Amino acid sequence: MPQSDPSKTEKATPKKREKTREDGDVAKSQEVPKAATTLGGIIIVYAWIGTINERIQEIMRSCYTFDATLDMTMKSAINFINTMAFDLVIILAPIFLFLFFFAGISMRVQVGHLWTMKVFKPKWNKFNPIKGMKNMFLSMQTLVRLIKSIAFAAVIGIAPYLVITDEMDNFILLYNATPEGIAEYMLGLVFKVSLYATLAMIFIALADYFYSRWDYEENIKMSKDEVKDEHKQAEGDPKVRSQQRQKMAEMSQKRMMQDVPTADVIVTNPTHISVALRYNAMEAPAPIVVAMGADNIAMKIREIAKENDIPLRENVPLARALYKSVKVGDQIPEDLYKAVASILASLNKFKQKQ
Repeated sequence: MPQSDPSKTEKATPKKREKTREDGDVAKSQEVPKAATTLGGIIIVYAWIGTINERIQEIMRSCYTFDATLDMTMKSAINFINTMAFDLVIILAPIFLFLFFFAGISMRVQVGHLWTMKVFKPKWNKFNPIKGMKNMFLSMQTLVRLIKSIAFAAVIGIAPYLVITDEMDNFILLYNATPEGIAEYMLGLVFKVSLYATLAMIFIALADYFYSRWDYEENIKMSKDEVKDEHKQAEGDPKVRSQQRQKMAEMSQKRMMQDVPTADVIVTNPTHISVALRYNAMEAPAPIVVAMGADNIAMKIREIAKENDIPLRENVPLARALYKSVKVGDQIPEDLYKAVASILASLNKFKQKQ
């Protein structure tokens, strides 16, 4: 049903979608399981027809060959009924299991993994007789249900008519056919009618599926004020802020690690600190810190440096000073020029330039 509130023009946010899903309100078509179970029934009966024929023959043979002169006792009657019941279970159990499987799969494909008890919670706001009468006779959903009912009735009526009309000439040939031939022909005719009806049902189910999704999206739309309020709540949520900070830190660390191969030297504290420096007079007048970190990050910087043949220089005071006073991307402070310059001067890269 289209959105009745004209102010709700915005698509639902992920939070709104999650909440409606937790409440059991999801986009699903009731016609898809009907079409799926009908198709599944045709498949299982077609595959199981041989066993069904054998079991039915056994049941009929047992009934007609039962010795009427046999002394009927409670035990013999129970044994006979158990035998009949077992044969019926062999016939029907696989069919019902297969139908249950198809119905479950059709709902799982539409809804996904969802388990909630909130759908059984009574919604007292819906116990409104006037609103109920209005929804029953003056709503878009009522019109859609009416159209679906007419379509299904037409399918059930037209499919047999088309098949029987097409087979009229073959009915005359049944006069000389054997009982087995007649049974085989009639069974094939039933399958043909069922197949025609199922194809039409699948078409209706697909149309209803897309309509249901569109109707669901319309019903969960939000107003601009609701979207703004949700964003404000999200920004004030400590958990959300923590997640945002963590994500930003991860992205920053990833970019920093990508810059390590551009460094000229790694200044280390042998226990837990690594600082990557790069000096290019065309880029900045002083060396720049391209990456630094402690503990696991420091070890990762050293691993990348070794992979890219970047020299490591151990200098505990300088490493600690850089780690405490400089941020990634900044130039080193003036009071550390001399210490850094002595390290750069010892590198082959700068020796060749000199």
